Amino acid sequence: MKKGLKYRNELKFFVNMHQYRIIRQRLNHLIRHDNHAGPSGEYHIRSLYFDDINNKALHEKLAGVRDRVKYRIRIYNVKDDVIHFEKKIKFRDYIAKLKEPLTREMTDRIMAGDYECLYQPDKPLMMELYHEMKHNLLRPKVIVDYVREPYVCANGNVRITFDKELRTGLHSVDLFNRELLPIQAIDENLIILEVKYDEYIPDYIKIALQLEGLQRQSASKYVICRKFLKYNAWEDQ
Repeated sequence: MKKGLKYRNELKFFVNMHQYRIIRQRLNHLIRHDNHAGPSGEYHIRSLYFDDINNKALHEKLAGVRDRVKYRIRIYNVKDDVIHFEKKIKFRDYIAKLKEPLTREMTDRIMAGDYECLYQPDKPLMMELYHEMKHNLLRPKVIVDYVREPYVCANGNVRITFDKELRTGLHSVDLFNRELLPIQAIDENLIILEVKYDEYIPDYIKIALQLEGLQRQSASKYVICRKFLKYNAWEDQ
């Protein structure tokens, strides 16, 4: 585990609409929505995931490698006012995230294959991305699109999210395209429930979630959306 990073626990589950409505009703009486949520209690997330020439992130996830990383550019509500290049780190059962802000101009340059804007020696993550793109041919692979309903609890620094309407952009990597029509990536009756926390989950949250009655899943949105892209013969198996 790398020192200096803030690692958190992460649990993922698939829930159906009936389970979602019950849990959501309980949470609404216990904790509050994330401040970033709109009037509906939701916001839209679009991430553009990157992988190298060997599809390392995809293969490692499918192979069950416990310690791995993923790179993505993330925007909200299909706007360019907040753009981040993120590195998600998985270490055993813990996760950590590093991120650097991007401007629209920088993002457009990266999408056009110009990575020189990442060469910033005073920013380690930018230099890592520059190296990955120059030497390991890290490239955009797939757009992952969904609606998130977030809740937060100060006790235990717990964050609970319902990720709905998971869709894949297929071969399009046009991140800011409002006319993009991504296709459904999982059963429309399924929602991904994610629970992130530091050291513990308060008992009243555990009772509301009834985690013991849910089946924990791997639920990688990147892998789910990549399954629609057939680059290798083994992917059809």
